[in-house]
Amino acid sequence: MAKRTIKFSFMIFFIILALIVISAVVFMQQPQFGKHPAGARLERIKKSPHYRDGQFQNESFTPDLAEGSSYAKVITKFFFGKSKYNIPGALIPSQKTDLLHLRPDEDVLVWFGHSSYFIQLDGKTFLVDPVFSGSASPIKFTTPSFKGTDVYKVEDFPAIDYLFISHDHWDHLDYETILKLKSKVKKVVTGLGTAEHLEYWGYDAANIIEKDWNEGADLGGGFKVNITPGRHFSGRGFSRNRALWVSFVLQTPSMKIFIGGDSGYDNHFKRIGAEFGPFDLALLECGQYNEAWKYIHMMPEETVTAARELGAKKLMPVHWAKFALSIHDWNEPILRASAEAEKQHMPLVTPLIGQKVELKGNQVFTQWWKEAQLQPEG
Repeated sequence: MAKRTIKFSFMIFFIILALIVISAVVFMQQPQFGKHPAGARLERIKKSPHYRDGQFQNESFTPDLAEGSSYAKVITKFFFGKSKYNIPGALIPSQKTDLLHLRPDEDVLVWFGHSSYFIQLDGKTFLVDPVFSGSASPIKFTTPSFKGTDVYKVEDFPAIDYLFISHDHWDHLDYETILKLKSKVKKVVTGLGTAEHLEYWGYDAANIIEKDWNEGADLGGGFKVNITPGRHFSGRGFSRNRALWVSFVLQTPSMKIFIGGDSGYDNHFKRIGAEFGPFDLALLECGQYNEAWKYIHMMPEETVTAARELGAKKLMPVHWAKFALSIHDWNEPILRASAEAEKQHMPLVTPLIGQKVELKGNQVFTQWWKEAQLQPEG
């Protein structure tokens, strides 16, 4: 009888396990997960000097986790070791700039939190890594946006001349947003492989500029873009690094801007600065870091050092203030970056979400993230 009970228990366990696996496989067949490169695109990818063993590779050895870390430790800390200030205790303050009625001669930037922002410069419009669905995950309740950060929706945008997508992670390539933007976007600029998702979702291949690291495109009229490296990874499911993660050097008739995407600190910043710098502005990630994954996300102090090595005149720290994707205080990234910027004499651009930044001005920004009401009680 006891043996029968044990066998029955094992049978039930394996049935439940099989149902979980089948459910996961079915769930991941949804179009929001995109597609892996195939056909002519895959053949082009295989010729890339940065692709080997079936994956794109970082320039430097980049382990998933740092020395002394393990997935068990990371998962335990993520669920049981988060700061009580991981999520703000009140609405994130914001402004709402009317993007549909900007003067054509205005040179401005508007940040939407995390790594999403709009640029109008020298008569062209650019949108970077837009996420307006309220979540940075295929399972929405796991990574909701902070209260007060969802100020904009796709209907608030004018026509977009160039949509820049740095890589295919959920907090940078948002399925719902990309679908809604389709009729507004004239051209997409992205790294090798990411266009497979976009074409699957209905974007015209003729309107996608898809490049490898160290390749560029002349956009005409004094506008150029160069695709430069990052130190990160990609993937929307279990398979990693089928598409490339990139940064961008955007040259317009009057300014040069570095758009960083996600990256751990490495010597590529110094090389990019030597080849393309100096920059009028660098937008670099400063949040969602942890010592356990320090090779794929910079510490805030490294963000400032990277900006200096790029030859940036100003730094705008991004990748914070909208989602809790690590365990640190929600405002710790900007506190640490601000302190380091003061040490390194690096001017910061730190607007409210939605605030108009005059790209050719010298605005003074408030330290809005220090307001007491944004801290949770207790």
